[in-house]
Amino acid sequence: MHSNSFGRTGRTVTRIGFGAWAIGGTWGEVSPDAARAALHAALDAGMTFIDTADVYGDGRSERIIAEVLAERGGTRPFVATKAGRRLSPHVAEDYDLDHLAAFVDRSRRNLQMDRLDLVQLHCPPTPVYFSSRAFDALDELKSRGWIADYGVSVETVDEARQALHHPGVVSVQIIYNLFRPRPAEVFFREAQAANVAVIARVPLASGLLTGKMTAASTFATDDHRSFNRDGQAFDKGETFSGVPFEVALEAVEELRPLVPQGASMAAFALRWILMEQAVTVVIPGAKSAAQAQANAAADALAPLPAETLQAARAVYDRLVAPHVHHLW
Repeated sequence: MHSNSFGRTGRTVTRIGFGAWAIGGTWGEVSPDAARAALHAALDAGMTFIDTADVYGDGRSERIIAEVLAERGGTRPFVATKAGRRLSPHVAEDYDLDHLAAFVDRSRRNLQMDRLDLVQLHCPPTPVYFSSRAFDALDELKSRGWIADYGVSVETVDEARQALHHPGVVSVQIIYNLFRPRPAEVFFREAQAANVAVIARVPLASGLLTGKMTAASTFATDDHRSFNRDGQAFDKGETFSGVPFEVALEAVEELRPLVPQGASMAAFALRWILMEQAVTVVIPGAKSAAQAQANAAADALAPLPAETLQAARAVYDRLVAPHVHHLW
């Protein structure tokens, strides 16, 4: 698989990685065996980047990753986790050394790693970005040898741009897909200028961009696609990229003729993301080995022609932008 430099860390990662939210929870039932099989398939395909968080299944995702990596041995892939969402209430003033140290130490145990490769603040309240307190805490954890580097996972473009003002931030994770192209307008250029890695999350818009959903699709009660469409549990932009389900289905049908012959819509959607040079790694999730293999296959697709990119943007501008462009 093709690889990119991960910002100024000195590490390289494959440009398609493994998003481990689904093997943790809130995506419906995923058995431990299926979760391990999905991760094994991703690593067998050559992926060298895994993204998880301490709240995915209350540590389940991190623990499964540790089990699989222990089974495989050899060179360990780059493992990124996140911290902060365990706070209850989730308030800016508690993004301090005491709380972050406790969260990071728990992730070290879950992942069976003395030093974590990357810890990302997990979509903290916006005021966190305008203070040095959380970032000073992360600097302290670096000095202890608990983490190698740190970054942020953000909800909005404005938060992403503000994060670049903190010199220790080596990466920004942000939603970027065919339904959420706004980061490319200004933020991506600024990230490149700062040599900050960009992690593109929710690349398939919670499965919408696989092209497999219909108006009759249903989701389990423990799947965020059934309980968070209006942001009842966390930011609604994390679910279907914040696009109303019916609108998104209409947009998918208009995108379908743009998919290259012989490719899946999911591969097309991932390849669209990889056309942006500022994106370091895209992290689709997978609940099965087959899904992980399909995600990896997108790396081999040919670049998309300019007319395809223009047509895709026209679909976004007409159908999707009125619902999401001004929000994130």
